[in-house]
Amino acid sequence: MNEANVAKLPEDARIRRLMPPSGLVELVLDTDAYNEIDDQFAIVYSLLAKDRIRLKAVYAAPFHNELSDGPKDGMEKSYDEMIRILERMNVPHEGFAFRGSESYLLEAGKPVESEAARDLAARAMAMPDGEPLYVAAIGAISNVASAILLEPRIIDKIVVVWLGGHALWWNDAKEFNLAQDVIAARTVLDSGVPLVLIPVMGVSSHLATTLPEINAFVKGRGAIGDFLAERYESCSKDHFGYSRVIWDISTIAYLLQPEAMRTELVPSPVLTDLVTWSRDASRHLIRSVTYINRDAVFRDFFRRLDEYSNGMEA
Repeated sequence: MNEANVAKLPEDARIRRLMPPSGLVELVLDTDAYNEIDDQFAIVYSLLAKDRIRLKAVYAAPFHNELSDGPKDGMEKSYDEMIRILERMNVPHEGFAFRGSESYLLEAGKPVESEAARDLAARAMAMPDGEPLYVAAIGAISNVASAILLEPRIIDKIVVVWLGGHALWWNDAKEFNLAQDVIAARTVLDSGVPLVLIPVMGVSSHLATTLPEINAFVKGRGAIGDFLAERYESCSKDHFGYSRVIWDISTIAYLLQPEAMRTELVPSPVLTDLVTWSRDASRHLIRSVTYINRDAVFRDFFRRLDEYSNGMEA
């Protein structure tokens, strides 16, 4: 999908969609939940924010690293991790959690069929006119790209908030989510879909926390707090002077407190064959996050988790 084939969403309509949301947000979350420990925090954050977010579905995304035998195995492990989180928060998973792509997009223009891609396309098309479905994507973006290819009309129905790539001024874009799924990333960037891009290095890399902070504000906050604390503690054998970035909560934080971020409207970057960013001022606009207030984000997450835990005890 290239700029010439972009769905003809008028630029003024796209810019309106790219305004930070206010009021209740209809959301689906696309996650490689077993790849790291930050996806777990993002899923929990979205479920804690019922005053602002109505989470409609969670989708398992593929990944491949030392924790999986391949993209399909990564997706299945992510699906299982999603279920573990939902069980600890007493959220039924039937009709709510869906398996995603068993591979990355392998060829431009050819979607990968999955429950997740089909569900996303159906949910988006069912949205009332003028009410977008937000898609928080915190992994390889095959499911979202496939949904767009399966049903291009959803470009007028969704807003994608994706943690992907590095800052647009970084020397390359070879971040894990993007680098493993270049064809899908290029599909989304070229599609004309309203896109909020949250880079990793230089932006969400501010979202670091430590084991003492997790022990003080997460551990002991119900079954889900203990689960997150265990996941954090197990991520390193030596926590002396150690911090860990919880990148993925940035997507949820954007929906809840956009005032904690600095953003700008920029032409959608061109993703080159070298997996670097290139610029073309004639391309459609996206919103790019350039700064995140780390303390504001964690303060909100910890407060919501504490209130949830206290409510469970009451």
